[in-house]
Amino acid sequence: MRRLSHLLLLSAFCAASLSVAAAPSEPRRFENARLEVRLMPRTPEQIAAFYIGRKFPEDMVAELRARCFITVGIRNKSDDIVWLDLAQWRFADPAGALERYDRDYWKRRWEAMGAPLPAQSTFRWTLLPEELDFRPGEAEGGNIILPRRPGPYVVEALFPTGAERTGEPIRVRFEPLTCAE
Repeated sequence: MRRLSHLLLLSAFCAASLSVAAAPSEPRRFENARLEVRLMPRTPEQIAAFYIGRKFPEDMVAELRARCFITVGIRNKSDDIVWLDLAQWRFADPAGALERYDRDYWKRRWEAMGAPLPAQSTFRWTLLPEELDFRPGEAEGGNIILPRRPGPYVVEALFPTGAERTGEPIRVRFEPLTCAE
């Protein structure tokens, strides 16, 4: 039920955001026999339209527009468990490593701003889970949020496999990516 609700909300995000942009960025895709991963940078206008449509306060929307959003879709094509563990993903630009704004960051930020609890809850549903096991055939999606930078950046993702995470990992590298304008 949780995944169905999450996928429905992500679908709404994608539908709302695609209708706003004049020239949305092209998705980046990795696919092999075991895994499919799709990354779609979102423009500030797409982000604002989605969250304004859900009645977020202006200060929350302004905070989100200033960031680099990437919508991620993941599908396990294998016959084994594939693990999402965002702690094992790396983000960098030419100046070096970038920190991803994780759930803990946003929880602290929203609390400091006095953000309404319904908006905080809705926002959490739009994020990619920090950790998740993908059973064969399962799919999941959500957003990762990075600092907005003008130049290119790299996303390196490691997906452990197997029930105990001891199988051959899947390594994925996306470059160069840019924040959508």
